[in-house]
Amino acid sequence: MMGKLVIISGPSGSGKSTVLRRLGECCWLPLQPSVSATTRPPRPGERDGQDYHFLSPEEFHRRREAGEFLECKEVFGAGYWYGTLRREVEAGLADGKSVILEIDVQGGLAVLEQCPRAVTIFVDPGSRAELERRLRARGTDSEEAIGRRLATAEEEFRIGENHYRHRVINDTVDRAVQEICEILQAEVGGTNGCMKN
Repeated sequence: MMGKLVIISGPSGSGKSTVLRRLGECCWLPLQPSVSATTRPPRPGERDGQDYHFLSPEEFHRRREAGEFLECKEVFGAGYWYGTLRREVEAGLADGKSVILEIDVQGGLAVLEQCPRAVTIFVDPGSRAELERRLRARGTDSEEAIGRRLATAEEEFRIGENHYRHRVINDTVDRAVQEICEILQAEVGGTNGCMKN
């Protein structure tokens, strides 16, 4: 049986990365997180092929021109490109695994254009006030950066409400993980419309 493509998005501060780490530990389904490609240099402790596929700008451009990405974009300000490699996703699906894409909502919409049957889950912190509280509690961003993240989050909330099939409130990690696992169990089966003919 072919696996399912799963798109999980949420604003910065929603806790989606923490939820996904726990999901991989707790959910019995065969899950495969997709490893994104990027042109940014590795940070200390990051490993190629595990944290990211680290590509030179020239190699990334070549693959982009060849249509090897399901979605990709340049992060303005930093100037680095990020993308999801089509071949890696298709290999996981062919192996019967649910391939998890942790991407922003714009990337999610791009993937949905090609894979309309993908399972879409929007991780919501519960309220705008809670999101702001979490961003401030991290203590890593300036006031300007927090303002930018909150402004971006408004658009992400709008897209999540209008285009994502499932909305999971991450009030506690354990409860959010259980709900996502239940969603995936209900969605497993059938084809997902993303494999090449």
